[in-house]
Order: sequence, then structure tokens, then C-alpha cells
Amino acid sequence: MRTLILVAGLALGGAACDGGSSEAPAKPAPRKPAAPPAKLQMDATEQAKLIFSTRCMTCHGPEGRGDGPASAALAPPPRNFSSKEWQASVSDDHIEKIIQYGGVAVGRAATMPPNPDLMSKPEVVTALRAHIRSLAE
Repeated sequence: MRTLILVAGLALGGAACDGGSSEAPAKPAPRKPAAPPAKLQMDATEQAKLIFSTRCMTCHGPEGRGDGPASAALAPPPRNFSSKEWQASVSDDHIEKIIQYGGVAVGRAATMPPNPDLMSKPEVVTALRAHIRSLAE
């Protein structure tokens, strides 16, 4: 009897060491990524300002005068958004089209690149156009 208890104890002890099963442990369910904190979610106006400062400013300059750090190498030079004459000569649709499709789409220089990622973000394009309009002196 004592031998039987010892054998049963060893069997149970061995089962406890290897989890009691030869099956692989269950994988945890994949975790859904948490939504970014509210501070990190930008509205269209904030996105437009960020896009202007990272994409447009390189050629058009921080105040939209066409004097960005890359402007010296461009022919023709980048558009001066602060020009009241230019502002009066173009429609909102024209500005939004060039933002999305680039200079070639409106018969202008190919050096103005398209922004195809903005085609699905009309509210950001509208805000970017509004920012460009705000640069008029």
C-alpha cells in the first residue's frame, strides 16, 4: 500500500511539473491596440498645419512666400502664397486641386508634387487651403 501511495505521489508530482498535459499551452487572445490618447488625435486644422510645416514649407517657406530652403534650386520658383494678386486670381477649387494632384494637373510646374494621400481626406485639404488663404498679406 505504501508503495502504491509513493508511486501515485510521484506520478502526480511529475504531472504538476509538466503542466499535467502534453498539449501546448493555450495562446492568449490577440490584444486589440488601444486607441491613441485624445491629445494625439488631431483635427483637420491641426493636420493641415502639420502638413504645411513638413511638406509645403520646404519650398514655400514658413510664411508661404516661396522662400523655403529648397526654393533656390527650383525653376520656376515656388508660389508666393502671401501675394494678394495671386490669392485673388485663383479659386478655392484650384488650390485644392493642386494640393491633391500637383502642379501638372493645373498646367503648372511638375516640381509641385501631388499629395495622393490627401485625396481621401477632404476636410484636411479644405483646412490646408484655408491655411494657404490665411497667408495673404
